Amino acid sequence: MKTLIDEFGWNAGKVWKILSTKGPLKEEALLQTTKLSEDELWTAIGWLARENKIYRENNMYKIGQTNLTTKVGTDAGKVWNTVAKQGEVDVSTIAKTAQITEIDAYCALGWLARENKVECKKIRAKVPKIKVALK
Repeated sequence: MKTLIDEFGWNAGKVWKILSTKGPLKEEALLQTTKLSEDELWTAIGWLARENKIYRENNMYKIGQTNLTTKVGTDAGKVWNTVAKQGEVDVSTIAKTAQITEIDAYCALGWLARENKVECKKIRAKVPKIKVALK
């Protein structure tokens, strides 16, 4: 059975493939081309950052040695610490508690998913959410 973490990996592969064939793209173009939701794109970017495969220059993303390690890695530490203290919690709560944006929380989640340090599941709510727990 395909897990949410598997989806993060598939989405990262999709982003990598698009960038490697089309070249550098802005976030909006990546969203349109990949047909991913914003949170799916952000987790994919975090995953690729952990793999040292994505580079961001201004608002353009391209394939290359990452320059996102400091930002995403630091945020991943904040997310991990938040989940370690609070237990299973949704991404918006993680962002508020860790004092980072939801975008940064999703990128950090992609990073941690690539490291196989978290378990994620979708929960049904008015707005679908992802709950995160440590492995």
